[in-house]
Amino acid sequence: MSYQFVDCRWELGKPGRGQELYLAGHIPGASFLDVERDLSSSPGPGGRHPLPSEEQFAEAAGQAGIGDGVFVVAYGSMGGAERLWWLLRHFGHDGCAVLELEGWLGPLRAGEENIEPTAFTPWPQKGDTIEAEELHERLDELVLVDARVPERYRGDVEPIDPVAGHIPGARNAPWNEPIAPRQLPAGEVVVYCGSGVTATVLVHRLALAGREAKLYPGSWSEWSGRGLPVETGAP
Repeated sequence: MSYQFVDCRWELGKPGRGQELYLAGHIPGASFLDVERDLSSSPGPGGRHPLPSEEQFAEAAGQAGIGDGVFVVAYGSMGGAERLWWLLRHFGHDGCAVLELEGWLGPLRAGEENIEPTAFTPWPQKGDTIEAEELHERLDELVLVDARVPERYRGDVEPIDPVAGHIPGARNAPWNEPIAPRQLPAGEVVVYCGSGVTATVLVHRLALAGREAKLYPGSWSEWSGRGLPVETGAP
């Protein structure tokens, strides 16, 4: 089995920043995938970072050197690596690990890489996401987790979306803090964030601990734009 490092660094509100970081220095041989261009569809009613289509993701993955039988080692920032990990699983490719770049002890290399394109065969999975309508109907029976930072969860501030607060009944587990599965009660877990990127950090952590969780891809960017119920404050 061959392997491919993939750089998925990005910064919210700074298009192109990930590419700049990649060109400045990356793990030798790594390809680059942009969270907003390659790992998301265009913003719209479904949120700021809707899931890419099957065709869009297959093209991007293939150009990044990800093909059938290739083991991926993804690294990034603000959920970029976990977003790729989640999308690969979503499209039927389980061979992916997430690496913290700070833990890389080898050299970095600047500039472009000559990545050999390959063919990625998507096998879309079912049951790993939930849409707004079903979520709204099942709020009372789901273990709903908001991965945003506490001040956004409470509605103290909202620098991006039109409405402050959180989905009713959600508990807060910030993406940039550790989470243990025992913090969550038994039941079907659904995770969301601002737009479906940093939420994959929690989905990944829970999966490593043996607990599966669904992703609400539209997250707060979709929910808050549809006039659906909102809560503010701490639980």
